[in-house]
Amino acid sequence: MESSGLVKRSNGHLGVTEPISWSGPTEYDVIKTQELEKYLVDSGLYESQEEAVSREEILGRLDQIVKIWVKKVSRAKGFNEQFVQEANAKIFTFGSYRLGVHGPGADIDTLCVGPRHATREEDFFTELHNMLSEMPEVTELHPVPDAHVPVMRFKFSGVSIDLLYAKLSLWVIPEDLDISQDSILQNADEQTVRSLNGCRVTDQILRLVPNIQNFRTTLRCMRFWAKRRGVYSNVAGFLGGINWALLVARICQLYPNALPSMLVSRFFRVYTQWRWPNPVMLCEIQEGSLGLPIWDPRRNFRDRLHQMPIITPAYPCMNSSYNVSSSTLRVMTEEFQRGNRICEAMEASKADWDTLFEPYPFFEAYKHYLEIDITADNESDLRKWKGWVESRLRTLTLKIEKHTFGMLHCHPCPRDFSDKSRPFHCCYFMGLQRKQGVPVQESEQFDIRGTVDDFKHSVSMYTLWKRGMEIQVSHIKRRNVPLFVFPGGVRPSRPPKVAGVDGHAISGRKVSNMVHTGKPAGIVSHMADASTDKKQMEEKGASCDPIIESSSESRKGKQLDNRTDGNAANMNNLVDHILKPSEMGLPSSFANGVLDVPDESRKRKCMDVTTDSFATDSEFQADHSFKQPKTSAAIAALVGPVTEIDNGESIFCSKEAETLAISKITSVPPSNLAALPEGLDELEYFESQGHDKGFGGPVGGHSVESSTVKDAVTQLGSSYGSNTKNGGIEELEKSSELSAPHLGGAPASTANTQRKPLRLRLSTVVKSAGERS
Repeated sequence: MESSGLVKRSNGHLGVTEPISWSGPTEYDVIKTQELEKYLVDSGLYESQEEAVSREEILGRLDQIVKIWVKKVSRAKGFNEQFVQEANAKIFTFGSYRLGVHGPGADIDTLCVGPRHATREEDFFTELHNMLSEMPEVTELHPVPDAHVPVMRFKFSGVSIDLLYAKLSLWVIPEDLDISQDSILQNADEQTVRSLNGCRVTDQILRLVPNIQNFRTTLRCMRFWAKRRGVYSNVAGFLGGINWALLVARICQLYPNALPSMLVSRFFRVYTQWRWPNPVMLCEIQEGSLGLPIWDPRRNFRDRLHQMPIITPAYPCMNSSYNVSSSTLRVMTEEFQRGNRICEAMEASKADWDTLFEPYPFFEAYKHYLEIDITADNESDLRKWKGWVESRLRTLTLKIEKHTFGMLHCHPCPRDFSDKSRPFHCCYFMGLQRKQGVPVQESEQFDIRGTVDDFKHSVSMYTLWKRGMEIQVSHIKRRNVPLFVFPGGVRPSRPPKVAGVDGHAISGRKVSNMVHTGKPAGIVSHMADASTDKKQMEEKGASCDPIIESSSESRKGKQLDNRTDGNAANMNNLVDHILKPSEMGLPSSFANGVLDVPDESRKRKCMDVTTDSFATDSEFQADHSFKQPKTSAAIAALVGPVTEIDNGESIFCSKEAETLAISKITSVPPSNLAALPEGLDELEYFESQGHDKGFGGPVGGHSVESSTVKDAVTQLGSSYGSNTKNGGIEELEKSSELSAPHLGGAPASTANTQRKPLRLRLSTVVKSAGERS
């Protein structure tokens, strides 16, 4: 059976649409790519040769171990000696290691493919587990057989390994097994299909990009950027490694001859304009002949709920980014916009790579945070408890969005923190802010106590709960963020605020960013006056921050946001209207968003692309070193014969034409994307399918909430009272004589429970979407 995901190359391009531009690199692109690669090397993103050799040796050793294991299993099940000698298992790699973008100390994603008689439960998670546990070089062995994709995690000679298992319908696994063929999925169970998916998707990505080396460098860059900006985490509702790989691969298809520096710039330009939930796809979705479920909003209700579909290219095609929520999509969209502004400033020599990769100041970005603390009695219990709570955090974001009717946005921090003074402790944080660009009602309140109770109830369903596993959810303000979250335990000093041209207070960090991105220098005017006014207000004991309920400056800011949103909507309408070349005054030869001027009217400066320029299977295995050309002659050698236009300028789609091409590709939804039915949302589906429950309900009916979970308070903008503990952490008090507030509160866990009204008032302005640094 032929593999269903391969794209025919007879059409001259890879992907579901024509490229936006076939143009090759300019001298500027070569120089910027040199700078980018040097930056990545200096940032320590490449492993040493010694570490690379060590990883290969470990993989070879692991392959030997599974071969010994499968022969041992075959012999124990009574097969004759000839069959035992022919029995085989094989190790495959996938993820960042297979893509060639892993860094020092990164784990290795591996897959063990075994025969039909070697079972997952008894043989893989029992017999192989026991073999590994007896090896001195294996440490931190942790099987997770009940995971959505069952995995065995351990360290082998200090290198972290994630080992999956796929049981095929074959009696003997050949050494030259090709798992890219769809026939490999014949009669496979669901866990096997999911386990094979990682390898099949990784290999398919490498087949669907026009230049593997440029893809690798660009992906390495974007992974580094995403981690620095706090948007790299699948479990937190952002994007993981495979998601970023698919997004970068699509940009490589749209600009097949561009170098990494240009691909990075176009990444931000394209995804800033992308109209989600239109899906990102590297190839057409194939139905297949095995009847496996695929991503199809026409048939599958849950597929219509996905906020940011990024579809895997291997059969069965699935959405790899189903964890993304409206809040995390908003955060990522803002980061794409910021990246686009900086790349445009770089083209004008007003910014550099340092500006793009500046770490996101999470604990300076908001004035209100949720802190989720978890503890256990020992390291093993904490690891299990942490994994379970971490997998539930996404539901807390969804619940807050739903129970506040989308008026309160959550920004989860994608990493965990630990207070070294507390044994077996771990905590997570979420930034909170009111939805921007909407009118603020006087004394508007949010009550998320019921929401937090719902979250605690879902966490309490953990079947492996043990005494000592505790969770606490608290509200803290920015000034009370614990010191252990900062490098060296030292809280960084906040840049002084200066007055902007519209009267807003703008931090020094933002001023620097605005200068880099070409914002008007007038924003720094009246700095002395603003600082003086702030000092006088502080001496009087008044808040320096604008008050939403009464501040005219804040209202002006909201009106500005509304005008900006209106302008964006008008621009979208305008773009929709001007997609026809004739209406833009463009030549009629501008079709499908690509400018095609007849050869006799101009000369090209681009690559003569043929199917030979695409990656071959032999290139697949090689890790080509990229030699940077430094001169125009070297560029010519790289891109082939180069000529110029009569006016001496290279032919690249004009920015206007390119914008139109991007708009056409990103704005037209696929015909199979059905509208989301009213009255239903992702959280309702999540809960209706039982995903908000534990592996089988609480053990012995025990509820963590009943004995170990402390109530949380989220009282944004309120003054601290007698309940203040630990430098600003406030605890919720339940009261039977007070009624629950009317806005945003989720139903209580018991019908007769009444709650003290929580005057959750956002009386201080947090950073708006357009101001995130």
